[in-house]
Amino acid sequence: MIVEQVWTGNAYRNFNYLIACPETGDALAIDPLDYTKCLNVAKERGWTITQILNTHEHGDHTGGNKGVVKATGAKIIAHKDAGKRIPNMDRGVGAGDIIKVGKTVELECLDTPGHTMCHVCLLAHTDQPALFSGDTLFNAGAGNCHNGGHPAELYETFSQQLETLGENTLLYPGHDYLVNNLEFTLDREPDNAVAQKMLDQYRDQDPDDALVTTLAQEREMNTFFRLQSPSVIARLTEEFPELGDSPDPKAVFLKLRELRNSW
Repeated sequence: MIVEQVWTGNAYRNFNYLIACPETGDALAIDPLDYTKCLNVAKERGWTITQILNTHEHGDHTGGNKGVVKATGAKIIAHKDAGKRIPNMDRGVGAGDIIKVGKTVELECLDTPGHTMCHVCLLAHTDQPALFSGDTLFNAGAGNCHNGGHPAELYETFSQQLETLGENTLLYPGHDYLVNNLEFTLDREPDNAVAQKMLDQYRDQDPDDALVTTLAQEREMNTFFRLQSPSVIARLTEEFPELGDSPDPKAVFLKLRELRNSW
């Protein structure tokens, strides 16, 4: 499996992805908003985009579908319940479904509601596992729930699915929000030395060559995985004393998501 991260350079800071089979050159485009860049990268690599996967229905993830389809005839894949929101969808998928790319690549669909209720992530069960997380999980952060999502479902996605993934799983998110998210982590957990070191090191990173974290790293510096950190809880209870000394992880997650909305 070959992964090409495509930095759009737009105001929304989107990442697009191409996943290619090294034997056949077939490629899957994930959320190819900047379809021109995606098509150019595929051409440079000698790949043919045969499928599009939209992680969810928002326009900054589906806006390039038409351009890719016009150029390649690629089939559009998305959550099975997203058909009314994503025009000309060819295949609806759910939890456990497999997307095959060429002869060598198989990607498992995870049904990951929260950011929207029709969101999927893709998990590659390769020697080096990888998660293509759309707007569910970001570097050092979690997706918002403003436009068709629900924080309680996002918590369940984190606790029941993302928490179970292996430590060495690489994370490929839908946007570059690393710096802002690390700053939020440090606002919530000022003594998080890992987050501070990462912020110092990557504050001025080039998104064309962006850091790719592992879930082991995320669990050290992503506030939304650190629901039992004494520092996180202490800071939260200063603002929300009703949480008490030993709050439920779900309550911590929901308060963190609430704070991040206006931070």
